[in-house]
Amino acid sequence: MFLRLAATSSLGLILATSAIAQVEIAQQDSEWFTSAEARLAELEAVQPNTGKAKNVILFIADGNGVGTNYATRLWVGQQAGGNGEDYVLPQEAFPNLALVKTYTTNGQTPDSAPTASSMNTGIKSRNGTINIDDAGGYDNCEGAANAGLTTFSEIVSDMGKSVGVVSTARITHATPAAVYAKTTNRDWEDNTALPEGCAQKDIAAQLVDAIDAGTVDLALGGGRRHFLPNGITDDEGGEGRRTDDRNLIEEVVAKGWQYVWNDETAAAADLTKPILGLFEGSHMQYEADREGEPSLAEMTEMAITNLSNNEEGFYLQVEAGRVDHANHDGNLSRAVQDGAAFAEAIQKAVEMVDPEETLIVVTADHEHALAFNGYCGIGSPITGLCYNIDDNGNEHSDDPAMGLDGKPYTVAGYLNGPGSVMVQEEGANDYTGTRPAELTQEEATNVDYLQQSLIPGTSETHSGEDVAVMASGPWAHLFRGVIEQNMIFHIMNKAITAE
Repeated sequence: MFLRLAATSSLGLILATSAIAQVEIAQQDSEWFTSAEARLAELEAVQPNTGKAKNVILFIADGNGVGTNYATRLWVGQQAGGNGEDYVLPQEAFPNLALVKTYTTNGQTPDSAPTASSMNTGIKSRNGTINIDDAGGYDNCEGAANAGLTTFSEIVSDMGKSVGVVSTARITHATPAAVYAKTTNRDWEDNTALPEGCAQKDIAAQLVDAIDAGTVDLALGGGRRHFLPNGITDDEGGEGRRTDDRNLIEEVVAKGWQYVWNDETAAAADLTKPILGLFEGSHMQYEADREGEPSLAEMTEMAITNLSNNEEGFYLQVEAGRVDHANHDGNLSRAVQDGAAFAEAIQKAVEMVDPEETLIVVTADHEHALAFNGYCGIGSPITGLCYNIDDNGNEHSDDPAMGLDGKPYTVAGYLNGPGSVMVQEEGANDYTGTRPAELTQEEATNVDYLQQSLIPGTSETHSGEDVAVMASGPWAHLFRGVIEQNMIFHIMNKAITAE
């Protein structure tokens, strides 16, 4: 009886399948339909790569969550002459994707120190600390000695691989420091911030120690002031901050390293030898303002060329640090332009490495309090005003969308920050506000425009929502589902130790 029923069911399934196959699909010649079928075929052809990774490149755009990435996609696509919505950034073409939970052991909303630490150590930890177990506490001078964690750079250098760190932020800032430093306070970038008699070294001094230990072979970014003693002027007229009389740049050069400080000296560097590049006293310039210093793509090319001299392979962490800073400023235009520079760096890496032996991971440490407004028509400028949808067209109408106050609003805004419409009343603690009476498209798309926000603040905050991770190369297929942020370390470690 069972066999007969099963046979009958199978026959019905065959007939049903045959009937479906004979249905003529009216939309089968649509470009949307054919492009989706082509993409389906591409994904079907992707096979898991379970070989051992010779190289690992971890790209982190600080603060570049799903929303910020979306804004960058539209901006780049619109700059290329399209509507932007259908544009594909280089990392978005990667076949493997997961959502990443960014909370920390004490923060629903994280900062960059423990999030970068989780990717470099494999465990979650406390806000404000870098590569320190929670037992080490925060702001505790003994914590680094008692609760310091083993880093990915220490693991790969022990395998004979080279290590590089690149950032548009200060090289001593939280995300790049996670490659080499262990500190219970991310702000201890030079000795002036350390408590008197502190057992822990400052972050800049720890970079020199990492160079001595062979766990860093190249470092490019900003932050000269933390390497020079007070009273010493750097190549651009800025003064050092250290009060211990150590000139860390001279110390590194004495070890046989090259020192570069602008685009010309970087271009003239010998890429077969170790390089320390410090291109600004503090953070490097925003991409929109960049002059006299290399782009993130150029630094990435330098790093890959340099580190590839090691036949055993390398680990390279590349950070687009100023995406975060522009978001903090409520300045979406500069955020997306640094996001575009990040995408160019990723594309450069893809072109330079063997995809079969290089795991490339692209992610963010956290997102920002960025939100998108209204029912905007397709092609509305992502940094500008929201235009209404044209009900019978394929582009936005020419009419700005209006709030109930009869005023236009931008496509994107922030929930808090310096662009707040709330203003403190003179001589009082009360805040009142109203949106500007008129805002033109030209004003809204100006590079200096600060998006409107609600809650007033000197700096916009991070948010705790998930970010994306996109990957290609050996073991990249393990990036799937919704994962904890510290899983990124474990997949990278799996890739370099696979048998």
